Amino acid sequence: MTAKGAESKRIVAALGGNALLRRGEPASAEAQRDNVRHAAAALARLVAAGHELVVTHGNGPQIGLLALQGSAYDAELAYPLDILGAETEGMIGYLIEQELENALGANHKVATLLTQTEVDPHDPAFGNPTKPVGPIYEEAEARRLAAQRGWTVKPDGASFRRVVPSPAPLRIPDMEIIKLLLDHQVIVICAGGGGVPVVRRPNGAMIGVEAVIDKDATSALLAEAIGADALLLLTDVDAVYRDWGTPQQVAIAKTTPADLGAHSFAGGSMGPKVAAACRFVERTGGVAGIGRLEDALAILDARAGTLVAKAL
Repeated sequence: MTAKGAESKRIVAALGGNALLRRGEPASAEAQRDNVRHAAAALARLVAAGHELVVTHGNGPQIGLLALQGSAYDAELAYPLDILGAETEGMIGYLIEQELENALGANHKVATLLTQTEVDPHDPAFGNPTKPVGPIYEEAEARRLAAQRGWTVKPDGASFRRVVPSPAPLRIPDMEIIKLLLDHQVIVICAGGGGVPVVRRPNGAMIGVEAVIDKDATSALLAEAIGADALLLLTDVDAVYRDWGTPQQVAIAKTTPADLGAHSFAGGSMGPKVAAACRFVERTGGVAGIGRLEDALAILDARAGTLVAKAL
């Protein structure tokens, strides 16, 4: 990796679930690898421009499918969400790591770190599941599965999905390891799916909990902790839009947290990204970008997507 210089930025790039599995695609290894290959090409352009890179990613489709597979085998022996989250970190991290190495060549060091994220055991999210995981269902099938498996299901557009608790991330216990890797010019892939959710017991020991943490919120926390200059929240939408879905919709090119705060955004899609971007900018003075994965470098240069800064 190029040493950080005057023009170089330390960037946390958060890949949305579309980086691995687009809606309507078969959940095959081949489809996911093909999507990751395209994601790696976009990330490689950031590195080629001289920037330091940390990569995070979503895991909603993957963790949902693993949960389905486990319950289909034996619902009583199905693994809890923290273990499934760790499995997806390894699986997705492997794909991203390998495709990044292929895109960048042998001169760049890449490593995937299994990452825990501490949450508050009394977070109200545990009483109000909202985070969608897994595939979409017709309403009748969703209701049947909810009754059979004890799930909570909620509408997702015209369909339904399983939802699980999504507590706020408090801290990343593995932060010193991440910093150590960055000090040795390693491109780090970490905090996949928001990290493995854990709580700290009164004696200081940690244990996993049944939850999925919003990866954009964890990415903002991570970016702040490592002193990142920029947070890129990369998805399949080209920008943040005012009045999305109406004839009056308009893309926002450059904005501030205060300006974004005057508008509302969908809680299950753009809302968490806007909240994470604003949090990072307000707390660090850095910049945050939201837009399409393939536009990552252009978003950073304010040539595409939505760029959030403390002042215009």
